[in-house]
Amino acid sequence: MKNLIFALIFLAFCHSAHSTNLMGRMGIGLTNQLVNDMPALSTKVQSSRTFSWGALLAVDANSDDTDYGAGLKFYRHLFDEPNLTFFASGMTAILKQGGESGYQVDGTLGAEFHIPGLESIGFMFEAGLSVNKHHGQRHIQTLGNHIIKSAIHFYL
Repeated sequence: MKNLIFALIFLAFCHSAHSTNLMGRMGIGLTNQLVNDMPALSTKVQSSRTFSWGALLAVDANSDDTDYGAGLKFYRHLFDEPNLTFFASGMTAILKQGGESGYQVDGTLGAEFHIPGLESIGFMFEAGLSVNKHHGQRHIQTLGNHIIKSAIHFYL
């Protein structure tokens, strides 16, 4: 337990260094992280050297019903390398599908990388844990989100 507390304190005070400067730029893209398997529009904004936040929204509406997923995601940048940022993140989302509502809470570690010369496009991958309620069932699941499932953002 002492090691876990020490690691959390250490991560809270890590400094960012040499990655692509995205301060104040908004990334717009796609993600498929919601457990209801709906593709979502995704945004991400780096508000400081160490924190970013994002939002995601998925909608499927027809004449009978409207299904959706909406969430917020917060990123803590752990350390940077050229064209690569390692982060810890947390996401909370509300879900509605097939007349049933639910939720999703994720905690992940991951990275966002940029191809040299194409710094305006960010590719992410993540792994972690999800606690969710979907189709009336509560789940605790491990996550392994590859580049397309996690997110791809174009930074304006």
